[in-house]
Amino acid sequence: VDRPPRCLLRNLIRTVPMKTVAALSLLASASAFAPASTGSRAATSLAAEKSTALPFLPYPENLKGYVGDVGFDPFRFSDFVPMDFLREAEIK
Repeated sequence: VDRPPRCLLRNLIRTVPMKTVAALSLLASASAFAPASTGSRAATSLAAEKSTALPFLPYPENLKGYVGDVGFDPFRFSDFVPMDFLREAEIK
């Protein structure tokens, strides 16, 4: 009397050649590095002005017009504290 296999995976390993399993695993891992399809791209605004001091951050709008401005405000203090107060605190 032939018993049914205890585990489907064991049965699959016995019947599928190891070269096939290796090839399928290589294909699966290679697909992770394939470029995404560019058929339909979302419209994004890449024209945002970048900071001169930190080119990977957007330019802080509250710094415009001040002497010595190169866009250095990595913690964005100018967004929640008035610039006049920040300038006065810097001079003291």
